[in-house]
Amino acid sequence: MARGNDYVRDADRTLEETYEEPMSLAAYVDRIFENPTIASHASKYLLEAIEAAGTRTVVEEGEEKKRYRFFDDPYNDGEHAILGNTEVLNGFVDDLRSIAAGRAKDEKIIWFEGPTATGKSELKRCLVNGLREYSKTPAGRRYTVEWNVTTAEASERGLSYGGDATAADDQNWYESPVQAHPLSVFPEEVREDLLARLNEVLDDHVPVQVDAQLDPFSREAYNFLEERYRREGEDELFSAITDENHLRVKNYVVDVGQGVGVLHSEDDGRPKERLVGSWMHGMLQELDSRGRKNPQAFSYDGVLSQGNGVLTVVEDAAQHADLLQKLLNVPDEQSVKLDKGIGMDVDTQMLIISNPDLEAQLNQHADRNGMDPLKALKRRLDKHRFGYLTNLSLETELIRRELTNETAVWEAESYGELAERIRAPVRVTIKGQDGETRTQEFAPHAVEAAALYAVVTRLDENDLPNGLDLVDKALIYDQGYLQEGDIRREKDEFDFDDDGNDGDHGIPVTYTRDTLAKLLQTDLDRHHADLPVEDVVMPRDVLNAMVEGLIDAPVFSTGERSEFENRVVPVKNYIYDQQESDVIEAIMHDKRVDEETVAEYVEHVYAWETDEPLYNDRGERVEPDPLKMKVFEIEHLGRFSEDDYDGNLPRESVRNFRREKVITSLNRHAWEHRNEDFSVEDVDLTAIPVIKTVLESHDWDDVERTFEDFDPRQWDDPPGGTETAQVKADTIETMVDLFGYSEASAELTSRHVMGQVSYRWD
Repeated sequence: MARGNDYVRDADRTLEETYEEPMSLAAYVDRIFENPTIASHASKYLLEAIEAAGTRTVVEEGEEKKRYRFFDDPYNDGEHAILGNTEVLNGFVDDLRSIAAGRAKDEKIIWFEGPTATGKSELKRCLVNGLREYSKTPAGRRYTVEWNVTTAEASERGLSYGGDATAADDQNWYESPVQAHPLSVFPEEVREDLLARLNEVLDDHVPVQVDAQLDPFSREAYNFLEERYRREGEDELFSAITDENHLRVKNYVVDVGQGVGVLHSEDDGRPKERLVGSWMHGMLQELDSRGRKNPQAFSYDGVLSQGNGVLTVVEDAAQHADLLQKLLNVPDEQSVKLDKGIGMDVDTQMLIISNPDLEAQLNQHADRNGMDPLKALKRRLDKHRFGYLTNLSLETELIRRELTNETAVWEAESYGELAERIRAPVRVTIKGQDGETRTQEFAPHAVEAAALYAVVTRLDENDLPNGLDLVDKALIYDQGYLQEGDIRREKDEFDFDDDGNDGDHGIPVTYTRDTLAKLLQTDLDRHHADLPVEDVVMPRDVLNAMVEGLIDAPVFSTGERSEFENRVVPVKNYIYDQQESDVIEAIMHDKRVDEETVAEYVEHVYAWETDEPLYNDRGERVEPDPLKMKVFEIEHLGRFSEDDYDGNLPRESVRNFRREKVITSLNRHAWEHRNEDFSVEDVDLTAIPVIKTVLESHDWDDVERTFEDFDPRQWDDPPGGTETAQVKADTIETMVDLFGYSEASAELTSRHVMGQVSYRWD
């Protein structure tokens, strides 16, 4: 068992890997020629941090897209991952690359806009987390300078407020309060030559750019030392000023307040205070200011001061609209003034976050045309719009995050894996008013129902092709295709409007979360009073509660309430179909056709159509067996009857089926694997839609054919010793063991399904 000292040693090792001992300016220059990226300017550094985390492939709105893992908050176990909006984030990275390279958009302020609960706040947290952790890595080290002028002359007052004149005494070292870049110490012409040689080594399409001069605080130290050594007639003046007794380069971990500036909605003060900080008037009298304001007496706690070197974020920018006009020239001039006499160069990537209300403020004078006083500001804003999620899997993942402590980002090798997570139950432990804790279950498909309904309210119905509803569109967006029986239709076969209103409005996840949380606290016995089960929230409970709550939710307009109420019916139908499928598959679980039988059928059909030879285990040629194919097609496929055959020979309908549904799929598979030695034995049978149906799904005809004495009307309380009683016991056990149901949710789900089936049972 680990003891206290073990954890202390682990912490020591972590900090040792994070921090370095200060180094001389010359040693730093040597270091950047070994690893040029550590000298990157702000926009390039942010770009490198994003790219360092790598990429993965996702499907959003039915299309495969490359997604930067940085936005999955990988360093923080996904706690503040930005779900969805991959195309928007990719656009941000593309713009960042242009800004970093100096090709375009240098003067732009990046603007993230969108309705509430779309991930904008997560963006800020994800950026901070990612930059902090990246700065702890060797490739992401970030450096600034610190000064000690007391070593120049102990009797003179320098940057310190008294103390011993020793270089070893850390209390005499003062770090640049705005994370000044170490290369800003060099004279401009020397720095330009250094950067030219550095970029030759870097050989990158985004060169390192350091144009900033020393910050006012560091300039005060530099000037003091320069004046001191000039009086002494020092020949190597720069070497004396930057001697390691006066100047050290130190690394720092990027965080809020040091490389990242965040202006929150509640922050107040004059624009200059919020931007760069404020003068401390008492200190002006105490310090030797030589008849002027001393930069030592400045707070440097403004958002640009804290974010200098990496990133500046204005959160809830509508609350700081007055400040945005003060930022107009900062991106292109890269400077800001402390007051009329003292300016400060800044190198930071500016980013503002707002709800749609900022755009309304910016457009208040739009009717003035060329006389709009906000036109210059709007020209500098580069907008990226977050929308509501339109992927079922992402919305399900988001709701689960809201209900539980799950933070891991969903990644899957196939959509089948995602489908299992979408339908899965959620169990939440809550504490009642009596102080007792209990576990409450959202039954399988319950969270899926909430997520699907939310997505359906966000989709534009004006571009729906004939024959499709909004649930179909939601499935296409999530899977990239739509499976209709044996036919699979890819997303690009549907003419959806890329400029439509998908994700612009709809039910936000906060409404869904609050509705589900309220259901957790509801006594559900009234819904299931006839059953000895408690604490189960069914899909229909979720959908009914979401619709009923619309009328009292102030976030929705009258028109939205009416529109959203009308969209719940197809969702209810789809969720019922999923429940029905679960019950049927549980009933038929032990009656599945084995893969060997299916494979034998496929081989016989292939040989029947193509005249390819068929051999048995002894290597003997076998002719395709008409009877075997007929029996399989009637009994297992359930598509044909004796009337479709002339004896054992297939009539035209059966022949067309074999060619169009089986052979066509085999030929497609052969074409896709044309560079390999193709044989029927190599085929993944689930790649053939009709065969996939045989292997993975059944219907009530299969149930009736298999269990002749089964009666769904007896399901609630089947008589002992009947086939119905045995089928029910086996079904409930399978739903619990294999499908993730609890005994209670399996009972409730199967009752609900059988109640519907009873009406149409023959």
